[in-house]
Amino acid sequence: MSTEREILTAVLDGWKSAVDAHDPDRVAASFTEDAIFQGLHPYSVGRDGVAEYYDSQPLGMTAAYRIVETRRLAEDVVLGYSSVEFAFPDRPAITVHLSVIVRRVGDEWLIGHYQVSRL
Repeated sequence: MSTEREILTAVLDGWKSAVDAHDPDRVAASFTEDAIFQGLHPYSVGRDGVAEYYDSQPLGMTAAYRIVETRRLAEDVVLGYSSVEFAFPDRPAITVHLSVIVRRVGDEWLIGHYQVSRL
């Protein structure tokens, strides 16, 4: 069985790769069909909202994350708390706090809940 950190790293590496490539459909594929998504704009539910959110982000935006804490909530559910720096080509980077809950769906782990906050 993978550790919580290994699970989150695999999920967030896929998310980061898609964000860095400005590929909103691939970002959305990292989420469950019914994911609750709260970026820095009003929340949405489902992959379409995730894709729309990331499609609206500027070209050249990249994400760098650092996992701070993890907890296994159940055999197939992991909570992660991370610090993420979003960098932009034409303005200063912003650092946010990201909480995710990832769930095993079949053979893959997907984000079921995503919430960003700026403190």
